[in-house]
Amino acid sequence: MSDPTPTTRRTVLAAGAVAALAGGTLTACGGEDKNPKSEPGAASTPQAAQSPSPSSETAGGKPLLKSSAVPVGGGTVLKEEKLVVTQPSAGSFRCFTAVCTHQGCLVNKVEAGTIDCPCHGSKFEITNGAVAHGPATRPLAEKKITVAPDGNISLA
Repeated sequence: MSDPTPTTRRTVLAAGAVAALAGGTLTACGGEDKNPKSEPGAASTPQAAQSPSPSSETAGGKPLLKSSAVPVGGGTVLKEEKLVVTQPSAGSFRCFTAVCTHQGCLVNKVEAGTIDCPCHGSKFEITNGAVAHGPATRPLAEKKITVAPDGNISLA
């Protein structure tokens, strides 16, 4: 009798893809909720409810939020728009995708100079979206924004 063929990663991934296509659900890393509704400590971060609902008008027009809603040295996560707007120093605003480059979770807070992902602990710099702490290996994608004289921040 010959030795059974060992299960390879490719076999496991292929089986998972078939299960997903068949309507099954796959979970990794202990079945964490990738888009948690509420995180402990999230109350100190301005909520997405302060921003208008997503719209195709947001690009180059409809404001995302007021600059006053973005703390200096911190940022605001806009869950509905899947964006995070930061203000590394007074009057300097940056915008990044809020989708973590590790496994696609949404970041949930900005504190201590980093944009934080709740799923696996990745952290990104508020100044440029660079990885400050893995497991992510790629930076958050930056989005171009404009800040109007009235303080409205919009996608450029």
